[in-house]
Amino acid sequence: MNIGDRVRLVHGREEGVIYAFLPGNVVEIEIEDGFRIPVLRNEIVTISPVESQRMVKTDEPKKVAGRAEGVVPRNAPFAEKGIYLAFISVNDRALTVHVINNTDWILPFTAAATSESVSTGLAAGVLQPRSSQKLAEVLMKDFESWPVFDVKMLYFREGSHQLPLALNKRIRCRAQSFYKNKGKVPVLGKDGFVYQLDEENLKREVPGISEDIAGEIKASMLGQSAPEQNSLSKPEQVVDLHIEKLVDNHKSLSSDTILKKQLDVFESNLESAIANGMDEITFIHGAGSGALKNELHRRLGKNQHVQFFKDALKEKFGYGATLVKIR
Repeated sequence: MNIGDRVRLVHGREEGVIYAFLPGNVVEIEIEDGFRIPVLRNEIVTISPVESQRMVKTDEPKKVAGRAEGVVPRNAPFAEKGIYLAFISVNDRALTVHVINNTDWILPFTAAATSESVSTGLAAGVLQPRSSQKLAEVLMKDFESWPVFDVKMLYFREGSHQLPLALNKRIRCRAQSFYKNKGKVPVLGKDGFVYQLDEENLKREVPGISEDIAGEIKASMLGQSAPEQNSLSKPEQVVDLHIEKLVDNHKSLSSDTILKKQLDVFESNLESAIANGMDEITFIHGAGSGALKNELHRRLGKNQHVQFFKDALKEKFGYGATLVKIR
C-alpha cells in the first residue's frame, strides 16, 4: 500500500484514499468531502483500477418526458444568493477550506491564496448549483499568517436574462470575526466557520463589464497562465472622498452620479485596506447634507471586518471625516 492508493474498509462501506501512515500500524484515510479517519492497516483492502471500473454504476436509461413534463414553470423560484467560503475542522489542529454554491446559478470560478504579494492558485472550475469544492487545508497554529483568499466567479443560467456583475471577493480571516462566523455550513451540512461572499452582490451591469475576470477564469480552466492583473494595492491612510479630488470635470455630474462615484471609491479603498492587513483607515466625506456620511456609516455597520468607526480628529476635520478601525 502506498499514499494515494484507493482503499475500502473491510467491515464497512466507506471508501477513500490513503493520506498518511501513522504509528501503531494505523493508516489515515481521506474519505468524502476531505474528512480523514484513522483505521488499522488490516482493516482496509486496496481497490484495484479494474475493480473500480467494474464497480462504476452505469447511468439508468433516461425517461423520455412528455411535452407537458418538460415544461418549466414560468415563475419557478430561483435562489440567487448563497455563495460562501467555509472552514471545517478536520481535527483540533487542521481545517479544510471549501467554496460553496447554495444557489441555482452555475458558477465558473477561480480561487487563489495571496500571501506577501505572492498568489498561489488553489482551484478553478465550474460550481454546479447546490455543490461545493474543497480548496485547501490550513492549520490553526498558523492562523495569524493565513493568506488572503481570493475568489472570482461568473454567473450563468440558461435562458434570456441580465446577469449580475461578476463576483470578486477577498477574505482575510481575523480572530474576532472568524469565531463569530461559526455555524452550519450550507450544502455540506457540517459545523464550521462561514463567510458569505455574495452578501452585497447581484448588481446588474451591462454585458462585457467583467472581461478581465472572465479571461482569468477561462485561462485557469484551460491550464494557461492568467492575464496579468494589478493586485489590490495598499491605500493611503487618509482617503479624501470630495468629488473634486476624484474626477476632473464634476460640475456636469448629477447628485446621484457623484454619490455613486464616492461610494465606489470608498468600497474599493476599504476592501484594499482589509486585504492588506491595515489596522485603520480614515475617510474624509465632508459635512454637507450628510447623505454620504450616513451611507458610509450604514455600510460600515454591516461590514464584518470593521471593529468600530467614529468621527476622526474633530479638531482637524470637524465632523467631516470617519475613522474606521479594522479587525
